[in-house]
Amino acid sequence: MDTETKNKLSRIKHIALDMDGTIYMGDSIFPYTIPFLNKLKRKGISYSFLTNNPSKSLNDYLDKLKKMGINATPEEMYTTTTATIDYIKTHHPNARRLFLLGTPSMISQFKNAGFISTDDNPDDIPDIIVAAFDLSLTYSRLCRAAWWIAQGILYIATNPDRVCPTNQPTILVDCGSICKCLEHATGRRPDITLGKPDPNMLIGILQQKNLHPQEIAMVGDRIYTDIAMAQNAGAVGILVLSGETTIEIAQAADNPPDLIVKDIEELGILLDKARP
Repeated sequence: MDTETKNKLSRIKHIALDMDGTIYMGDSIFPYTIPFLNKLKRKGISYSFLTNNPSKSLNDYLDKLKKMGINATPEEMYTTTTATIDYIKTHHPNARRLFLLGTPSMISQFKNAGFISTDDNPDDIPDIIVAAFDLSLTYSRLCRAAWWIAQGILYIATNPDRVCPTNQPTILVDCGSICKCLEHATGRRPDITLGKPDPNMLIGILQQKNLHPQEIAMVGDRIYTDIAMAQNAGAVGILVLSGETTIEIAQAADNPPDLIVKDIEELGILLDKARP
């Protein structure tokens, strides 16, 4: 480990952790995740969980982590569903009717926040279309979303991810790919795409904990979301190779991360060397 990397790691007071591909894969937690979190606690480094995957509500994510042995609090959990709800309430306070391309779990979080989920009906006109990682996507609802988008209604994407990491023999088509389909059909891109690499989730942590950007590290498995968000927020970007990105892709990146590690277990070893 060179001196510059050691100095960067020695300054870190908080680690923002991506989830799928970083602390678990699908429904399987990595064996080193809980020991890594315990190490952070011993070193006095706080942590939070950030995910671009809006397919589960906040409560469902907390339940998932609990079943894996991680007792997280709502304050430690940031999802793109939460970011989208906050964005709409801040910038479009009168909007209540949403056409949601998302899972029932995600839709439940919007309903709990006071929004109405409109039907697949040409007479049920929404204020906003929200496209997300929709594991329950049907052709009819995809076509209805395209229709509303073509009518010029405000169109928000929860995240730009093209695929979702999985340890199964399949490709999970994510929000970015769904939006590309809608763009091809309508000629419109989302008016705004939230989630990583948008820096707002990290900026919220910085403000909440009164930290400087160099005191927070974003750890994740994707250059175009996790590392890009770190760079957009001025934070330390640490890429793990336990998910989507290969070492070949990482080394060819135009804006490389501050550090590349095999997984968070290796990051823990480097933290021990930087701050024994």
